[in-house]
Amino acid sequence: MATVGIVMGSDSDMPVMSKAAEMLDKFGISYEMTIISAHREPDVFFEYAKSAESKGFKVIIAGAGMAAHLPGMCAAIFPMPVIGIPMHTTSLGGKDSLYSIVQMPSGIPVATVAINGGANAGILAAKILATSDPELLQKLKDYSQSLKESVQAKDARLQEVGYKNY
Repeated sequence: MATVGIVMGSDSDMPVMSKAAEMLDKFGISYEMTIISAHREPDVFFEYAKSAESKGFKVIIAGAGMAAHLPGMCAAIFPMPVIGIPMHTTSLGGKDSLYSIVQMPSGIPVATVAINGGANAGILAAKILATSDPELLQKLKDYSQSLKESVQAKDARLQEVGYKNY
């Protein structure tokens, strides 16, 4: 049974949404990924959002561009956390998507990551789930330690060879 639902409005969102899936894979979190257009197939969307809890989802990651209604509508129906990923758009660079997702009305929160922030959405979903899963929490701590060590290794190389030879 999947614990995270990943939903996007178009297959053009796949490069970003796949980064969320990759992070969930890294932490051993099960997910279901689907493409649903809230505007073009509202009946399918409503069924998805209404059935997400009974499917076992604990978090939904929803990516959307332009008007970006998918995350907010998921949050209006699904009673647990929704993470919105605003997609970069050619017309406004993703600011339209970002504003649509973060400006939710009181009572309908959507956690929002950066424009095209698929990886961070996956990590945030893991952090939410880790509040009740000590094994997952340890995986997140190990991941953070690996990030720290990566930066330290880069600095050690810089100190060794200097910036001109880096």
